[in-house]
Order: sequence, then structure tokens, then C-alpha cells
Amino acid sequence: MRKLIPSAVCLEILMLATLGFAQDAVKLSPQYYNVLLDNEHVRVLEYRLKPGEKEPMHSHPAGIVYVFGQAKLKITYPDGRTEVNTLTPAETYWREPVTHMAENVGNTEAHAIALELKKPCNSNQTL
Repeated sequence: MRKLIPSAVCLEILMLATLGFAQDAVKLSPQYYNVLLDNEHVRVLEYRLKPGEKEPMHSHPAGIVYVFGQAKLKITYPDGRTEVNTLTPAETYWREPVTHMAENVGNTEAHAIALELKKPCNSNQTL
């Protein structure tokens, strides 16, 4: 006899599966990312996404993002939630680890630098 799984449980399983399969942005979309530096501490990426372009679902570790010019991105998360963000020149922000996909829904290229941390720093560590 079959048992029915409640839809909320199915949705949660699907979300976890999606998170588990999300991959490195550079490997999935090398046309949008240029690796500027990659060592044991950080990976620095230059990011460019032209109007109308869309990345697949991917993941980033924690880090800092610096925006060069204004752009409008639609961000979609594994749970289906979306948001539209307007990036502004010289905007700098901290980004927690995230899995998402991005689509440039504006009329200007998105251009940013992302500094991805590979391991946590402690207060006694010197750079």
C-alpha cells in the first residue's frame, strides 16, 4: 500500500535536493565570471552579465561584493522566491553564503567584483 507524502514535505525535499546540486558559479557559467585571484584564503571574481542574460542556479560562499555600475537583477532562490535588486555604482556589501540564479532584467550590464572567502578569519590572524 502506498502512502501519500504531504506536499510541504515534497517541497522541502525538492529544495534540499536543489541546494545539494547547486554548483560553483565559475564552473557553470565561465562566460560571466573571470577569476582574478585564487589562493587558499580567497577567490576574487570579476562578474559581468549583459541585459537579458540569465545564469543557472549556483552557489557562493560568504564574501564581499563591489558593484561598478547601475544594473537591475532578478534573483531567484531554490524555494522559488524572487526579488528584483537595483545595483548602484560603488555599492559594497557583505554576502552570506547563498544559492541563487540571476537574470539581468535591466538595460545596462551588471559589472561587479566578488571576493569569496575560503575559510573564516580569526582576530589573531594577520593578513
